[in-house]
Amino acid sequence: MDAVTEWFGAWFGAGHYEFARQMLQRGVAAIYVVAFLSTLAQFPALLGEHGLLPVPRYLARGGAAGMPTLFRLHYSDRMLRAVCVVGAVVAAALVAGLPQLGPPWLPLVAFLLLWILYLSIVKVGQTFYGFGWEMLLCEAGFLVAFLGSNEVAPPILVILLVRWLVFRLEFGAGMIKMRGDRSWRDLTALYYHHETQPMPNPLSRFAHLLPKSVHRMEVLGNHVAQLVVPFLLFEPQPVASIAAAVVILTQLWLVLTGNFAWLNVLTIVLAFGAVSDDAIHAIIPAMPATTSYSSDPAPLSWVAIVLIATALMVVLSWPPLRNLFSRRQLMNASFTRFSLVNAYGAFGSVTQERYEVVIEGSTAERPLREEDWRPYEFKGKPGDVRRIPGQFAPYHLRLDWLMWFLALGSPDSGWFRALLGKLLVADRATLRLLRHDPFDGEPPTWIRARVYLYRFASRSERRETGQWWMREETGELVAPSRLR
Repeated sequence: MDAVTEWFGAWFGAGHYEFARQMLQRGVAAIYVVAFLSTLAQFPALLGEHGLLPVPRYLARGGAAGMPTLFRLHYSDRMLRAVCVVGAVVAAALVAGLPQLGPPWLPLVAFLLLWILYLSIVKVGQTFYGFGWEMLLCEAGFLVAFLGSNEVAPPILVILLVRWLVFRLEFGAGMIKMRGDRSWRDLTALYYHHETQPMPNPLSRFAHLLPKSVHRMEVLGNHVAQLVVPFLLFEPQPVASIAAAVVILTQLWLVLTGNFAWLNVLTIVLAFGAVSDDAIHAIIPAMPATTSYSSDPAPLSWVAIVLIATALMVVLSWPPLRNLFSRRQLMNASFTRFSLVNAYGAFGSVTQERYEVVIEGSTAERPLREEDWRPYEFKGKPGDVRRIPGQFAPYHLRLDWLMWFLALGSPDSGWFRALLGKLLVADRATLRLLRHDPFDGEPPTWIRARVYLYRFASRSERRETGQWWMREETGELVAPSRLR
């Protein structure tokens, strides 16, 4: 029996994936730090007691009923801030590797705490937290909780579950593209994407102005990376490490050319689940190819915990697996209340024109001239045609993202009307979400919202005008309004 136990414990531990474990645990924890800090800065103004979509009102109307959230029975801004601070501190400790110095159950408890705290926020976040990378972070935090501490080898079953997550993330995105938009099939999607993506960054214009032949190669490379390479993640080494390198490189290109919150960075972190220590040693000889552990093989109690978690994830994998090959494939869908083993996918269709909603205010009693109106500037979304877009990812500017959806025609769930009302009274918390308040904290008399068609300036237009964007007005979203 001792020989069997020893053999099983040795098989259970993947000693040649120590670098992968460190990247997974510390990388996912670092994203949690960003997520909690961004929530701390934005949640009260967006969803707090006096926010655009107040959580107390949402709960009073039956929102989050049956959902796993600490706020289901009570919400306060003070409680929200406490959750964010605790989450950020615990996540920072994991980035530093402190819980990993203890027994296997210590990082397990720490990551499960992060999962519970952030899941509680997501479940009351309404439209401001309705993004695929929210559930991705929840699932990733739950998975890496079972990688254990430095005392034991990383469990091979958890390493495989991480690869299964990357597979669903990449292959799901590839399939949704092939099913969703002809431009992905005829290789023209990147003619538009760099210009029309939700939040361009400083390099987006340069990427957009590349030759169309390069854009077609981009799309073809994307199809290979998302439809072929994910299957290779389950091949023996070094094939799995090479497949992970392809995923990492393609995601780095997306990081360089766009602002997609933590989606791309987290995908890169998770892809390291397929990179072996031997592969890292071949690139960086100073990194060890093997690692010794203080407790080898793993204790049976720890093995039992991991086996139970693995069995749970396998059982929950059937709906998302079936979804991958369904003609009516769901994108960014969760099949459980706990955001585990989800369906992912992004940009199943690509918009070919970029519309922007520009909010303007006026202090004139009767604003009859264009000079009477002054625009509010957002931190990330385009506005001033001379301003070069900034780099914000992996930080998530939630209001800016929803402004992009609004310009596409997404129905207003009440947050935009509330936003205009907050600007009319110069609400300080709301103004802090913006880049520039043209009235320096004073309330305007009137407010309006106009829609413009934006496009990147060509090289010659940039030289002649100094503008980053060219735009033309296409209509009025909200007529001039004032407080009654």
